[in-house]
Amino acid sequence: MFHNSKKFTSVVIKSYAKLNLYLEVLSLRKDNYHNLKTLFERIDLSDKITLKNRCDRLINIKCSNRSVPCGRTNLCYRSAKLLQDSFGIKKGLDITIEKRIPVGAGLGGGSANAAAVFLGLNKLWKLNLPKEKLTRLGSQIGADVPFFIYDTPFAIGEGRGDKIKPVKKLLRKPIWHILVVPKINVSTPLIYKKWDEFSLKKSGVSGLTTPKHDVKMLLSGLRKNSLPFEDELLFNSLEPVTIKLYPEVRRIEFALRSLGVKSILMSGSGPAVFGILSSKKEAVSLGRLLRKTGRSWQVFVTRTL
Repeated sequence: MFHNSKKFTSVVIKSYAKLNLYLEVLSLRKDNYHNLKTLFERIDLSDKITLKNRCDRLINIKCSNRSVPCGRTNLCYRSAKLLQDSFGIKKGLDITIEKRIPVGAGLGGGSANAAAVFLGLNKLWKLNLPKEKLTRLGSQIGADVPFFIYDTPFAIGEGRGDKIKPVKKLLRKPIWHILVVPKINVSTPLIYKKWDEFSLKKSGVSGLTTPKHDVKMLLSGLRKNSLPFEDELLFNSLEPVTIKLYPEVRRIEFALRSLGVKSILMSGSGPAVFGILSSKKEAVSLGRLLRKTGRSWQVFVTRTL
């Protein structure tokens, strides 16, 4: 994950995306966040983060994607500033973000970048903080950040999604995915706000709070390696809400089903949609077919990392 320079004045880190194989929204909390139960999967789609020490205390950010803010609202900036202020660090930092993970897609790219900064600076600034301390700091930046700090292929997330329980020895081989991302940017706060409204009104949006199975059954299916799933073990409370606001998500799901993909789910608050496939060969073949449709979707073949 890390590449260090000889003088140890810089560090290069790969920052990996996530999928939510299960995401159940349980309730609205007093702090206006939501209690969740989710199963995270780390995939090999990644950004590259370069951290380089500065002699002054400035924190500068450069990013290859213009839609990523490079100021104080950037999660990498906030992570570096939190560590700088918490531990009285006299150095500054140049942060370069080479984006490949689509922005605002439900793949956790911003949170993964923030986690990379925590892990990278823990080495670069020789803080030697234990993982538990880093995750507590990370949860101040974003609910998904602790998962990426744990550096594990699978984990259950509870609370806001920030209480992490790594799931070990889950698979004998990685899951192969076809991942499709439309060119729309979904606001996570808006989706949760609409989930609250729809769950109160039950306004014609089905399946808001009633998964047919639970995360334990999904874990059991994964341990048996019964992939792809024939039934509806995959679940996302937010999917009907996002589909109602962004019908393009439904079109992607229809396109995948028409190609024979059985296990399909939206990740996070969307709009990224993934399918579970039996092999790399099948995933690559489907990727070629989807790219030929002429739609302006980003199509990735990716796997568990």
